[in-house]
Amino acid sequence: MVARALGTGLAIAGLWACAAPAPGLSPVPLAAEGELRALGPDEEGTIWSCARILTVDGSDRIFDPGMIAVQGGRIAYVGPPLAVPAGYEVRSMGNTWAVPGMVDLHSHIQAGGWGDINDMVRPVNPELSTRPTIRPSNPAIKVACAGGVTTLFGIPGSGTSIGGFGVVYKTKTDAGYEETVVRDPGGMKVAQNFNPQRGPEELGGSWAGLGWILRDINKKAVAAARDGRDDPALANLVRVHTGELPVLIHCASAEGVANTVRMWKVEFGTECVVSHGSWDGYKAARFAAENGVPVNHGPRTMNFRSMERPERFVGTAAEYEAAGVPDFSLNTDAGIIPQEELFLQASMSARFGADAYRMLRAVTAHPADSFRLGNRLGSLEAGKDADIVFYSGDPLDPRSRVELVLIEGEVQYSPDLDGQWF
Repeated sequence: MVARALGTGLAIAGLWACAAPAPGLSPVPLAAEGELRALGPDEEGTIWSCARILTVDGSDRIFDPGMIAVQGGRIAYVGPPLAVPAGYEVRSMGNTWAVPGMVDLHSHIQAGGWGDINDMVRPVNPELSTRPTIRPSNPAIKVACAGGVTTLFGIPGSGTSIGGFGVVYKTKTDAGYEETVVRDPGGMKVAQNFNPQRGPEELGGSWAGLGWILRDINKKAVAAARDGRDDPALANLVRVHTGELPVLIHCASAEGVANTVRMWKVEFGTECVVSHGSWDGYKAARFAAENGVPVNHGPRTMNFRSMERPERFVGTAAEYEAAGVPDFSLNTDAGIIPQEELFLQASMSARFGADAYRMLRAVTAHPADSFRLGNRLGSLEAGKDADIVFYSGDPLDPRSRVELVLIEGEVQYSPDLDGQWF
């Protein structure tokens, strides 16, 4: 194993990751360090070799060169090249880099257009779900896959304080609903401020009014959980309060971020993730860090208002990182920014002062870990889903090309078959 600072300035740092077995995929015997077992006559497996592997795992291992063994949709081995035992198909990817498939926690492309739910009759809709809107393998999903994005959290719009629950799914290019879904419900979507505001004569016409609406529905869910009361409209929100499901919270500005952390973490103790946190939201970053609240930042990843800083532009991702926000991640809010440009969120964040390697984590391991998906996704480790993207070079360099995308070990995008999209 060779671990080194990469030529493009990627720096090695610590990262927590979990490698529990992936539910829904075939169990495979995992290789011990430094060995790979032969396959039986009824078993199938593939060896992928390349010039460099960035595992983005807990030890930030880099193998240069390296190989990955895939069996039953999962990674059986990742490490330095070994002698290949009998039974494996061997595929060489030449001078490419292998990284985990990217994960975006804030996406709206699941319907293939503007068809995600955004019901704005009632101010809170915890009984709703994006499930009926999902069109697996729609054209937008195929484009995302070709851009190296392999997992999405498809969520409702932000027209109300609680839009409902989203679904975590894979960007497989020719598959049905059951084959693509990772978790349903995947988590709740909340809009804390700005978008849900109504006229001044209505309760939701101010941030205070929006806060009252959210606190009221949360208190009802807490009471239902305490009393063991079965309320279908609150069933999934109760699961948020019992810690079974996470919640993603749309908010912006320093006041919005601070109020989100105060309500959802300090008061109600949920597994919450701030989403957006844009404009001057980074000024509340230390408060989020002190309370252990992850931030899923974007699509705006810079603050260019004059008077903010003498240098005018503020790289907001760098500010969140400097404050010590745990599992900091990035999003596109696709289709606000095209889903396939998730890598560019990381590239530009690095351009404006954030550490480049940590920005790679911000689109792979960190979103997976912050949303309780780290047992399956986000890093290249034995036991995890074989969601692997091969690039012609540094994955955050816009000049690099996606050369191959695997999801659960199956080829989903290949320039040889599909043409070079990016």
